[in-house]
Amino acid sequence: MNIDFAKCGGLVPAIIQDADTRQVLMLGYMNQEALDKTLSSGLVTFFSRTRQTLWTKGETSGNYLKLVDIKTDCDNDTLLVRVHPVGPVCHTGSDTCWNETNESNPLTFLSHLQNFIEKRHEEMPEGSYTTSLFRDGLNRMSQKVGEEALELVIEATNGTNERLIYEGADMLYHLIVLLTSKGLRIEDLAKELQVRHDPNWHKH
Repeated sequence: MNIDFAKCGGLVPAIIQDADTRQVLMLGYMNQEALDKTLSSGLVTFFSRTRQTLWTKGETSGNYLKLVDIKTDCDNDTLLVRVHPVGPVCHTGSDTCWNETNESNPLTFLSHLQNFIEKRHEEMPEGSYTTSLFRDGLNRMSQKVGEEALELVIEATNGTNERLIYEGADMLYHLIVLLTSKGLRIEDLAKELQVRHDPNWHKH
């Protein structure tokens, strides 16, 4: 990374973002030494402007920020630091320094799930059910989506909400496997629904 520390007197702002929820958690400052320690330890370390020393977030409270990755902005003078927070981030006990709740949206897990399924498709590890679906081919994957959809309908009409959710999850999983085999993403379906939400949309 080519970071322009000199531009701001040796320090650059570091925006801390939860890697999973995308929530901005706090703002700190880093010098070259703080950045180096962050990269070597895997725990986010800042330079304290008041104490004029390095401090690793969580060294007192235990609420560490585990590093995922770091990116620089277009001017190379601001860092975006993506992390997995351990506990609340703010010294007040709040999830963020803006007193916001840092909660993941379960819908974002669908993207993570497809990323995992795509990795299975690339590596095809032995003993994996997902691998077996890819090996069985398109017809079998399509059949499984149909079977799970039928079970979903049965639970919707004659079952419980708990079983409806269970079968719906099964259907969604097999649908994502099918999409992956076709080089498509669950986001492609979301985009299609987004287009249809436009009042000017007309069915093809």
